[in-house]
Amino acid sequence: MNTPIEARPPFPPFSCEMAVQKVRMAENAWNNQDPQRIALAYTIDSEWRNRNEFPKGRAQIIEFLTRKWSQELDYRLIKELWAFNNNRIAVRFAYEWHNANLEWFRSYGNENWEFDNQGLMQRRYASINDLPIKETDRKLIWPQGPRPDDYPSLTELGL
Repeated sequence: MNTPIEARPPFPPFSCEMAVQKVRMAENAWNNQDPQRIALAYTIDSEWRNRNEFPKGRAQIIEFLTRKWSQELDYRLIKELWAFNNNRIAVRFAYEWHNANLEWFRSYGNENWEFDNQGLMQRRYASINDLPIKETDRKLIWPQGPRPDDYPSLTELGL
């Protein structure tokens, strides 16, 4: 029995418009915080580096994201295209969250993504730094879920 080919358009090679679309799709998915659904955007054997963790494959990605969002509460994320070429996209991002003690953080970082021909991410390398902030200093404030289309980008927010 043949397994259907998984595909996640847009497909490489990316144009600028396609790369921007891919970045926004990833941002929206992560803001929905559904690890099972998010994992489907990655190849079965996808390789990650996220801080000091190295998940490999969808099962480990699901485990990682489930654990992440059990600790990073009221999570809000903005991703912005930095560069792209052929089947690779680089993004910068910022997200805000608090821990169980209601201590707030803004996490800044960069990600390098590599996609297969079906538009699935096969490699994701993230470098992230956390900055403690006061709740009153938050800039990523919208209802849980995807960022509204009219909400400012990182550049517009001065982040």
